[in-house]
Amino acid sequence: MTILSILSGGAAQGLVGGVKPAFKAETGLDIGGEFGAVGAMADRLRAGVPTDIVILTAALVANLADEGLVLRSSIADIGRVETALAVRAGDPLAIAEDAASLRRVMLAADAIFVPDTKASTAGIHVDKVLAQLGIANDVADRLKIFPNGATAMRHLAESDAQRPIGCTQSTEIISTKGVVLSGTLPPGYGLATMYTAALTTHASAAAQAQRLIALLTSSDTRELRSGAGFVIEHCG
Repeated sequence: MTILSILSGGAAQGLVGGVKPAFKAETGLDIGGEFGAVGAMADRLRAGVPTDIVILTAALVANLADEGLVLRSSIADIGRVETALAVRAGDPLAIAEDAASLRRVMLAADAIFVPDTKASTAGIHVDKVLAQLGIANDVADRLKIFPNGATAMRHLAESDAQRPIGCTQSTEIISTKGVVLSGTLPPGYGLATMYTAALTTHASAAAQAQRLIALLTSSDTRELRSGAGFVIEHCG
C-alpha cells in the first residue's frame, strides 16, 4: 500500500495538503481520495468506497458512527470553520457588518459563486441566508453553483463578471489562489461548523490513519490549522 484513502469535506483540503509532507516522511504513505460537499462524501462512504479516514462535519461523523461506518472511539475535533465572503484578488472587499449591509453586498453582485446548495455545509447555509434576507428570488439568476467550495472559488478567481463575490467556508477561500477572504458573515447570519476526523470501520491502514488524525489534531499543527482558516478551541 502506498496511499492512505480519505473522504473529506472541501474545508479540510488545504490543511491536509499542509500535513502531507510530514505524514509521508513518517509513514511512507501519500494521502489520496476525494474532497467535496460533505453530504456527497458521506454518501460515498455509505456506497462502499474504500476509505481509511473521513473528515466531515461533527454532526455527519456522529451519524456515520451511529450507522457503524466509523469508529466512535476515534472521532477527534480538528476545529471550527466559518462561512465567509470572498472577492477576487484586487477587487474591493465586500464588507457586511449587519443584515442591511449583507443584503446590499449580495444585491450589488452580478455573480455569486457558491458550493452545492443541497449537499455542502456552506451552500445550504447560503441558501438559508438569502431566504432570511428576502432576496432569494432577486439573486437566483446570479448564483453560480459548483459541486464544492474550492471549485466555486477557482471559478470566482477566473470570473470576468464586473462585481462577482463568493460565499463559502473560510478555509476554501484561504487555500485558493486569486481570491481573498473578505470577512465572515454578520451576527445572526454566520455559521461556524466543527469538523472532525474519524477512522472508518473497514480501514485497510488503520494505524497510519490513526496517526494522520493525531497529526491533524495535535498542538504541533495548531498554527497550521489556524493559518488554514480553522478556529481552534482553547483549552482551559
